[in-house]
Amino acid sequence: MANKIFAVALLLGIFSPLPVLAQSHLVRFEGGIGSQPLRSGPAVNVVHGVNPGGQPWVISRLSADVRVDGRISVVGLGLLLGGGNGIGTNGNQKVRARLICGGVAHNTPNVVDLEANGDFRIEEELTPVPPNPCASPVLLIVSEGGNWFAAGIQKP
Repeated sequence: MANKIFAVALLLGIFSPLPVLAQSHLVRFEGGIGSQPLRSGPAVNVVHGVNPGGQPWVISRLSADVRVDGRISVVGLGLLLGGGNGIGTNGNQKVRARLICGGVAHNTPNVVDLEANGDFRIEEELTPVPPNPCASPVLLIVSEGGNWFAAGIQKP
């Protein structure tokens, strides 16, 4: 009986990578960078044609996983204003994820509210589905209006 159980477990182990490959990772991000509206002097900090938010933003933690089928899971903690009169608040903002591959944007269709402490979670599918491989990936967390508040740090 133990041999049969071992044989079944071995067989399952051999075939289990097939579904895993179908759901494999396209790109991952661990850590985040808050947006600073200006690069130097009056130069605006535009990333791939996306303007920054009007005030500085900070983020405590960002983790994102993008699958080859376009599913994206993002957890952000502490996305808050880092300047202006609303410093330390969420600015009553809603955000979505935008993955840029080779200069082409792939967005989540819906926005999510930032919690009072700046936390958010996104579980969606990017549209259009990003190419595999994703050339020069950039992950931006953008406002409902399309300005970027945070960027992900790609995990090798």
